[in-house]
Amino acid sequence: MQNALASVWINRQRLDADRPVGGYLTTTTLNKCRDRLRRRKAASFLGFGRGLEEIIASDDSPGPEDTARDRQEFARVQSEIERLPVRLREALVLVAIDGRSQREAAELLGVSEKTIETRIYRARNRLRESLEFS
Repeated sequence: MQNALASVWINRQRLDADRPVGGYLTTTTLNKCRDRLRRRKAASFLGFGRGLEEIIASDDSPGPEDTARDRQEFARVQSEIERLPVRLREALVLVAIDGRSQREAAELLGVSEKTIETRIYRARNRLRESLEFS
């Protein structure tokens, strides 16, 4: 919520004074939530935060060392994803990060579902190999 309000405040010059601000606030808040869910989904897919369910509920926030390590690891994985061939990267991002079905990804890319399945399999294997040796 704070991020959404801060974003609205920073971009307040874009607001139309003749229109109510409620819709803009709602849209901004929803978009910030969706962004956070996408990042969480990407982190989960990429294996960050394993074992978090074992952490005591009273302390949800990771320590500074964990945060720094996760950021470094995320940057490393992001770099490796960017190095993937475009076809593999597109399929991986559409299905694993955007949360689309293989059918939706196949329709968007104009290929068969089996092709999407194969591309995701290959992308994950390449990522696994490159991250093991880095």
